[in-house]
Amino acid sequence: MSSRSETRLGVAMGLGAYTIWGLLPLFIRALQALPVADILAHRVIWSLAILLVLATVAKRWPAIRTAIATPRFLLALVASTLLIGTNWMIYVYSVNSGHTLQASLGYFINPLVNVLLGVVFLRERLGRPETVAILLAAAGVAALALHQGGSTLIPLGLAITFGLYGLVRKIVGLGPVEGLLIETGLLLPIALAWLLTMPNALARPDAPAIWLVMASGLVTTVPMLLFVGAANRMRYSELGLLQYVGPTLQLLIAVLVFGEPLLPIHMLAFALIWSGLAVYVAVTWHRGRVTPSVPE
Repeated sequence: MSSRSETRLGVAMGLGAYTIWGLLPLFIRALQALPVADILAHRVIWSLAILLVLATVAKRWPAIRTAIATPRFLLALVASTLLIGTNWMIYVYSVNSGHTLQASLGYFINPLVNVLLGVVFLRERLGRPETVAILLAAAGVAALALHQGGSTLIPLGLAITFGLYGLVRKIVGLGPVEGLLIETGLLLPIALAWLLTMPNALARPDAPAIWLVMASGLVTTVPMLLFVGAANRMRYSELGLLQYVGPTLQLLIAVLVFGEPLLPIHMLAFALIWSGLAVYVAVTWHRGRVTPSVPE
């Protein structure tokens, strides 16, 4: 396959990954009859089932055993497991409690949180344009916080937990299949304990179909594989620009499908954050430093 064809395939795979992540609120809302903890537990179980097959087919077990046997790797993965588990819980709660708009705000903020984390933990240098971008986003968050009486728990919670998760995974340097398999494996005892000790929500008359619950594993693993395929076929800076497809779709779903009100304060906050993102993207496009986020 030619280089141009590879790039086109990469763009298609990247758009596929971020489109699935952007449409994820529709899937989560279809499971709304289940408690948040049940949705998370099933997502862990069915994702792990798929990842076990993938790890076997791709022959990733030696790398998985090495990671588990290395205390530094295992400790880092315990931390990343806690972060991604918290991130999933906040996200599912926000969608099913009518706060999808705030969730999309969190993923718009996330790239700028990544820049700050890079400065603090990786000693990356922050130029004047990046500083302006972060200040604009901070102004947007501050405006929203003042309007809501200081409460921006959902957007900041999502942005910070996923930003820290990405930082830990970047430091560990483990592949997506291995890392996600170990993380879901660590969450498995908690997921099983919850489902075995709580009332069976799937037996309720309004419960979603079992095939829909099982599909939660697919919506976790498929976009990740598409993302990895895209990253291997196109420039990272180009792939980074696609990361805003996800939260943009989430915002549209929140307003047009779920009927969440788009208030003037939301428009002001988003305008400031988008302005910051525009500055950030313009700079990183020239420098080739955009690091795309990987929502899980």
